[in-house]
Amino acid sequence: MTDKDDFRPITRNRRRATISNAKSETVKLRNGASAAASDPFPKTRESLTKNLQAPLNEDKRKCGLYDIMSCHKLQESMLSSASSFKNYRGILNWCVVMLVLSNARLFLENLLRYGILVDPIEVVSLFLKDPYSWPAACLVIVSNVFILVALYTERKLAMGLISEKVGLLIYIFNLTVVLCFPMVVVLKLPSITPVGGAFALGIYTILFLKLYSYKDVNRWCRERTQAKARTLSRSLSCPSTQSASSGMHLQVSYPGNLSLRDMYYFVFAPTLCYELNFPRSESIRMGFLFRRLFEMFLLTQLLVGLTQQWMVPIIRSSMKPLQEMDFSRMTERLLRLAVPNHLLWLIFFYSFFHSSMNFVAELLRFGDREFYRDWWNSETITYFWQNWNIPVHKWCLRHFYKPLMRRGAGKLLSQSAVFFASAFFHEYLVSVPLRMFRLWAFMGMMAQLPLAWFVARFLRGNYGNAAVWLSLIIGQPIAVLMYVHDYYVTHNQDDPTVTEAL
Repeated sequence: MTDKDDFRPITRNRRRATISNAKSETVKLRNGASAAASDPFPKTRESLTKNLQAPLNEDKRKCGLYDIMSCHKLQESMLSSASSFKNYRGILNWCVVMLVLSNARLFLENLLRYGILVDPIEVVSLFLKDPYSWPAACLVIVSNVFILVALYTERKLAMGLISEKVGLLIYIFNLTVVLCFPMVVVLKLPSITPVGGAFALGIYTILFLKLYSYKDVNRWCRERTQAKARTLSRSLSCPSTQSASSGMHLQVSYPGNLSLRDMYYFVFAPTLCYELNFPRSESIRMGFLFRRLFEMFLLTQLLVGLTQQWMVPIIRSSMKPLQEMDFSRMTERLLRLAVPNHLLWLIFFYSFFHSSMNFVAELLRFGDREFYRDWWNSETITYFWQNWNIPVHKWCLRHFYKPLMRRGAGKLLSQSAVFFASAFFHEYLVSVPLRMFRLWAFMGMMAQLPLAWFVARFLRGNYGNAAVWLSLIIGQPIAVLMYVHDYYVTHNQDDPTVTEAL
């Protein structure tokens, strides 16, 4: 009896120990730990481990079998808006190939129909009627008089020899003559061709904007001087810090900037906004300079060739439908003109805003090369006009839009005033060289206001971007056809070659 009594509690204790050890081993196995070497029941542990792992292995076999048999999962189509797929490079390449092929067909059709019309010698006649008479170039040379008047006026104002009111009157007279003098010369002098006149008026328009900025900045400097400011370490208009490279140059303070060298540097610099200390690059990169020069030469020849070979025949064939008011044929001619006109506009944009302005900036070591932003991604008309021509946008914002806002004008009124001024200069640069006033460019620019409101209100994202591109592709050919038709009817109505083309 004693042996049995002694044996029973020992058995219960062993059973309890076995169960407790199995639980501890289960916890260890689940945590990824190895079995203890001091386990007194290795067989029991192994059996329990196998029993626990058996369902897991069976689940794995079932999952593997399911993966082999299954071929579907929850996912969206690649072209769906809910899909995260964004690599459309192949579609973009396809569009480029189709565009090249379609334009190649049109170019081949043009050659077979009209032959080779490119004549580089004829381009000279667009600028000069008489090889020994250069009226447009002489008109540009005369512009130095207005530059020197502005510099002389600023020096007198800095020395206190004339009052601010007298200086303002001199500037009003000088800037008014800058706009009116070339206009009168172009209208009254028959030897100036339309292209030469447009070139001269473009130079005078740029000079007008530059001298206006020169006046404002120097006036701000005098106001700062009167407020007992000691130095001008940076421009009054741009609060951004100077770069490390520009910091190497001596900073100019007012009135030390009123020099002939500083004035003409600003006149030739690719900007419309004056500063006392422009950001400067360290050196001139000759490789970059010659690449831009090569692009300027190549793209200019391409513009001339495409205009003579592609644009002129379409424009000539459009005169008769315009006179007869045949709307179906007018629409067909408009669509035919849209592609070459838009291609020429894109080439002009790259040639002027990238190649030419970077060439001048590199030559003058002008550091700010932001002449344009990503206007091609514009989803609104307003964004396009703010980003495709940064020098003009900065001038309008600094010298026109913000002063109007500070004087109490509302945002809508200020934006409308900017569009009105832009429309005036567009008409000024087109109507005066053509010697006729039809206001097509003016009305086209003012039409941007309701179009901008409509696109911003009802179109967003890709639809807004498509609307911007459509306005560029279709809007310009309409104005081109209107002006060319009116010009030929007004000036060459009795020309037998024009009559035959009509």
